[in-house]
Formats: sequence, C-alpha cells, structure tokens
Amino acid sequence: MQTTFRRLTLLGAILAAHGVAHAADRVVKVGFSSPLTGAQAAAGKDNERGLRMAIDELNQKGVTVGADTVRFEAQVEDDQADPKAGVTVAQKLVDAKVAAVFGPYNSGVAIPASKLYNDAGIVMATVGSNPKITLQGFANVYRVSASDSQLGGKMALYAAREMKLKRVALIDDRTAYGVGVAEEFAKVAKANGIEVVSRDFTNDKAVDFNAILTSIKGKKPDAIFYGGYFSQAAPMKRQMKSLGLDIPLMGGDAICDTEMGKLGGDAVNGSTYCTQGGGLLKTNSAETFVANYEKRNNAKPMFYAVSFYDAMKLVAAAMSKAGSTEPAKYGPMLAQMSYKGVAGTYEFDSNHDLKSSPVTIFQFKAGRPEPLANY
Repeated sequence: MQTTFRRLTLLGAILAAHGVAHAADRVVKVGFSSPLTGAQAAAGKDNERGLRMAIDELNQKGVTVGADTVRFEAQVEDDQADPKAGVTVAQKLVDAKVAAVFGPYNSGVAIPASKLYNDAGIVMATVGSNPKITLQGFANVYRVSASDSQLGGKMALYAAREMKLKRVALIDDRTAYGVGVAEEFAKVAKANGIEVVSRDFTNDKAVDFNAILTSIKGKKPDAIFYGGYFSQAAPMKRQMKSLGLDIPLMGGDAICDTEMGKLGGDAVNGSTYCTQGGGLLKTNSAETFVANYEKRNNAKPMFYAVSFYDAMKLVAAAMSKAGSTEPAKYGPMLAQMSYKGVAGTYEFDSNHDLKSSPVTIFQFKAGRPEPLANY
C-alpha cells in the first residue's frame, strides 16, 4: 500500500512537472461563432485558434470559480458570415446552455444573433464593429474591439491630415459592417474638408468591380474608401491597377490582414491603407502571445486572434471574481472590472463598448499591413 502511494505521489509530481492540466471539478462550456467556410474562413479559423489557445492555457493553469476548479470546453460553430446561419448557430448555442459566446465576427451576424443570446441570459463578446450592436441596450452584449465610429472616423482623419486628400469615392458591400464603417468615414471626411464624389454599392460575394471602378475613374478622386472585407477588397485593388486607377484604396479592419496581401499581390503594396482597433502590439505579453501562437499553429496570427484570446481570459477572470459561471452573476462583474489583456486594457462604458480603444493606421508593404501611426 505504501509503495502504491509513493508511486502515485511520484506520478503526480511528474505530471505537474510536465504541465499536465489540473483536474477539474466541473466543465464549463462556452460557444464560438465565426465563419469557418467561405471567403472569410481564414479570419474565422484565426479567431478559433485565439480562443482555443486561451482555453488551453486556462485549463493548464487551473481556474477556480467559487469552491470549484473548472475546465473550459468550446462548442465551435460555423456561422458562414451569414445572418440567417448566425441565428441558427445562436439557437444551437442557446440550447446547449453555454456560459458565454465569443463572436460573432461579422456585424451583420452579431446584430440579429445578439437578441437571442441576450434573451437567453448568455454573455456575448463580439468584435463586430457596427455601433448598432451595443446601442440595442442589451445587458449581456459586450464589444471587445473598436467600433465603426473609431475605425472609419480615424481613417478619415488620417486621410485628411496626413494624406492631404481632397476628393474620395466610397464603395460598400451592403453588410452591416461595410455600411457602418463607410458611413463613419464619410461623416468625418466631410467634417474635415474631404469631398465624397460618389457612393457605390456591391456585395460581399462579388468578384468583378470593373463597371464601378470605370465610373469612379471618370470622377477623378484622390482615393477610394471601401467598406467591406478583404475577400472583395483584394480583387478590387487588382482591378484598380489594371484599369490604371493609380490611387490609394482605404478600408477598415476587415481588409487589414495578411489575406489581403496574399489575394491582392503586388497591387496592394504601398497604396492600400487600413485601420485596426488597439495600439501597436509591442509589449512583452504581445510578443509572447505571437510566439506561442506561431509555435502552436505554424502561422502568424491575423488581427482578431488576440481579441478572442483576451475575451476568453477576461470572461474567466470575471467568473473567478464573481465566484460563479452564471452570466447573471458574472456579467455585472464584467461590466465594472478592469482587465489587462494582451491587446490592451478592457474596461466598458454604459453601452458595453470599450472606454479606450486607440486605432492604428496601417499601410501594406511586402504583402503585410505595417503600422504607420496611432490615432
């Protein structure tokens, strides 16, 4: 008996030394909603990797909630960047009684899905940037990144003050995100002396923009602002080049990742500008996050992996502080706490938007967005 005890003690020491996850008293299921198929699949998979990385680290360390050590598990769902599919996913996660949902990625999905999550009393942490998401007044909905007013407005300020642009054409993809970020750009641009010479529309499945671009070329703008995603912005920039429309293309966070460079090739370099919420990730914790992400996935993180990573750890911290995994108990704690994450400090205002979300302006060089300035 004593020998067996010694063996078990030795085994426990070996497992601890190798960082094996703590035994959990109970499992806490969380939900994930992002596009995992279709044109935006790369972004969705990046989001999932950020979430899973946080969950693995939390489980490895052991999270105490009340008297229990909990283990987090993710129920991952593909919302296809489609509002109808997103609502179906939301109902599925509500039925699964998840303790929180991370996502949706797209504003157009987040707006209708948010009502289901809120009505079910489930905390939703989204990177969707359309102001309408948080202006609905839902107690359980939080935005963990910048809003369109910050993303589009700061791009317009940079265009006016630093790029000295006078005439800009607008295109958006008619999604909630695309319309929102374009409208915010237009509002701030006009207030800062930029004339909007045209406003055209496409959709988030389009691949041919020649007719729109030919019409825009005749109006002789200094640049084009596109409200939409990299899956359309990349071919748009290639077609601008082929038409001899040698002017900058600007956009929000949805064009601001390496997929834009991969799909757009040389056409994007030097003349494509975009915005991302958050300051430059140059801290020790950010460098550690990037190194660990690359080691796990053999790839560099896109922008929102860190937001999903931070959001998971933020929610876990709120649960620990509240001593409960019930949203009705940890949600109010989330609303009033301050949490230092990798991307910055998370504190929420009365609408559950971030109190402070600086925006970084990027320019594409060698296929990657390179930071130019904080605004």
